[in-house]
Amino acid sequence: MKIVAIANQKGGVGKTTTAVNLGAALAELSHRILLVDLDPQANATSSFGLQGVEQISLYEPLLGEASITGKIFPTRRDNLFIVPADLDLAGAEVEIARMPNHLTRLAETLKPLHADKTFDFVLLDCPPSLGILMSNALAAADELLTPIQCEYFALEGLVKIVRLVEQVRDSGANKRLELGGIVMTMFDGRTNLSEQVVADVREHFGERVYETVIPRSVRLSEAPSFGKSILEYAPTGAAAQAYRALAREFIQRHAPPATAPALSQTRASEIREM
Repeated sequence: MKIVAIANQKGGVGKTTTAVNLGAALAELSHRILLVDLDPQANATSSFGLQGVEQISLYEPLLGEASITGKIFPTRRDNLFIVPADLDLAGAEVEIARMPNHLTRLAETLKPLHADKTFDFVLLDCPPSLGILMSNALAAADELLTPIQCEYFALEGLVKIVRLVEQVRDSGANKRLELGGIVMTMFDGRTNLSEQVVADVREHFGERVYETVIPRSVRLSEAPSFGKSILEYAPTGAAAQAYRALAREFIQRHAPPATAPALSQTRASEIREM
């Protein structure tokens, strides 16, 4: 089981959108996926139509008062499960900070999942802030996947993410953590800016940047209001195809070299809004 934190300290970059739709696309490829919503705003939870779920979150497991296994919900999509979030998680930030092992509470909470090997990947959808919950996610994860919007300040945000990864490793909380991948989001092929930002990020971070880019899409914004992933809401659109390509590339990066499947990539120059 691989634990992947999907995080960016900046909001509005497609973080939750990537967590939800990458999870759905990986499940479509028959991988068993658990999405853990760590954001008290619960946007990933509502993306699956679970707005009515209350008092079901990681709040009690993080405090050692319950097991995570009792907080796992199935979604409508086969192979895709979720641990919902609620506003109680905001209070957990304060309570966990008082605990002596405050940086490793999530790692301890996830241990039962390692034992039963039910899931292939656990995706941690982090809040857009550098607080206790994000720090716990980075301390528990094997790698960090960072969505970056195709805008002028993209590199500035990435520098902060790299420093954060180094701080977590240097603190001893998680020496195995690495920046596993960067996903460029909200790409608009009609503008020179998007092309230039992608080129600049690739120049600085090389193979860490996924070849697949995610297009700017109205349908991506609409899908959560219907409680659906983009693969359900607009399955033949450019955004759905991009997330399917991202999932294939993700699996290739995590497969042994001898058994890696052929990769179908979506490049920046090929993306156009449908």
